[in-house]
Amino acid sequence: MTVETVSLGCRLNFAEAETIARTAPEGEHWVVVNSCAVTNEAVRQTRQAIRHARRRRPDARILVTGCAADLDRGSFERMPEVSRVVANPQKLRTFDAKTSLVAAGSHSQVRSFVAIQNGCDHRCTFCSIWQARGRSVSLPFEGIRDTIARELDRGAKEIVLTGVDITDYNGGLGVLCQRLLAAEPRLKRLRLSSLDSIEIDDALFELLPDSRLMPHFHLSLQAGDDMILKRMKRRHSRRQAVAAVARIKDVRSDATIGADLIAGFPTETEAMALKSLKLLDDCDVIAAHIFPFSPRPNTPAARMPQLSRELVKARAARLRLASEARRTEWLECLVGTAQRVLVESGGKAHTDAFAPVKVPGAQRGEIRMVRIAGRDGDHLIGVTE
Repeated sequence: MTVETVSLGCRLNFAEAETIARTAPEGEHWVVVNSCAVTNEAVRQTRQAIRHARRRRPDARILVTGCAADLDRGSFERMPEVSRVVANPQKLRTFDAKTSLVAAGSHSQVRSFVAIQNGCDHRCTFCSIWQARGRSVSLPFEGIRDTIARELDRGAKEIVLTGVDITDYNGGLGVLCQRLLAAEPRLKRLRLSSLDSIEIDDALFELLPDSRLMPHFHLSLQAGDDMILKRMKRRHSRRQAVAAVARIKDVRSDATIGADLIAGFPTETEAMALKSLKLLDDCDVIAAHIFPFSPRPNTPAARMPQLSRELVKARAARLRLASEARRTEWLECLVGTAQRVLVESGGKAHTDAFAPVKVPGAQRGEIRMVRIAGRDGDHLIGVTE
């Protein structure tokens, strides 16, 4: 029996697909495609992945689940390559009704992604994910704790907490992190996936100095202009986003910031776009995910006055160019420094602040100090001293 997984989009999808794969029946070859609907391009890539899986594995049964399949189930069921479509609420129990609802999946058997939450109670005007995932649901502490223990038993060196809106965790994300670190002494490296800056609780700020919490924080910023933020129905202002980053860096001097930004949102003027461009500097962003605005069906933003696709692409390209320049500058600043890295596979590793490093000869799962001897494109070169 062979099970392959194809995960598009978020880390939650990855954790879910791996969980489904672990429960697949013996004697059958399945390809599990966990789809994404965050943009029209993500939906196109999902269909492309399904067709590619069929060409590559003509004998396999293809199971499709995830947000794209949930929002447009019929179109995926009509694809001749697809054997089965499973709705989001039932996906983890596709093959086994007793499967834990806490999804977890390991990357290179080193870094494990553990779901703590699902769904979203917010209604950002550009987003359709809440339609596919439903309301925000926080998973029970005991289930999360036990899942983390199992992932550590399997050899995971680092745990990444993931979900749709993890800062909406019931009782506070920081409180959860503190409880997990107290309950599981083997948990020495805890990392967080995307955060909503306005929802970060005081307990998380209190935890920031703890070296067990990895110092890279990816924020869902989306735009740098207050009017666009209001039209997106975001709940933070530009000033609040900048203040949140300043507070993080004030408490944790080695913190690095990642961000999601949307280019070319409906009604965005050039002046508004330039404010998003400047947000890269104001929030010291060194890892930006730039999304050209994509009008999703049945969302308020799709009914707003649209910019031309050429203009949207141009503004996204400008943001990417600026973000790449900032990232290159950051990587260059690390040359000559000593960094702790977690080695994944093939000599590839990441620092605590999530800078990618090549460490020739290093073994998977090692945590070691290296000297950064140089840069090769988007990777640093690490040498053991």
